[in-house]
Amino acid sequence: MIVLLSTLMVASTISWTVDKHLCMGRVMDVAWFSHADSCGTFEDAASGAMSKMSCCDDESFTLQGQDDLTVKWFELDLSQQLFLFTYASTYINSLKPLSEARPVYVEYPPPNPAKDFQVLHQVFLI
Repeated sequence: MIVLLSTLMVASTISWTVDKHLCMGRVMDVAWFSHADSCGTFEDAASGAMSKMSCCDDESFTLQGQDDLTVKWFELDLSQQLFLFTYASTYINSLKPLSEARPVYVEYPPPNPAKDFQVLHQVFLI
């Protein structure tokens, strides 16, 4: 549970950037947190100059993370405060050990066996 919450906290505070390089509508490269590599260039036979392919396109998506993680108790409305208080008290009470109830059968002795099976079958611990 703690690992899940810490992973959620890290994932929500980091800014995510996904960069895609498309050539002719097909995804050629996807990069997280950096720029995607291009598919290359071709040489124009007439001019002899290297130029980027005109059919290629770069897309970038950035999701900004949270910067302010402080929540003030008084900014919550009454229903949110009640929910948090109830959840915390239920969680704390679930950690308390249950009262140890004595089993009912402790006061009664076990029944006597009708036969001594170890002697009957000649099985002894050595």
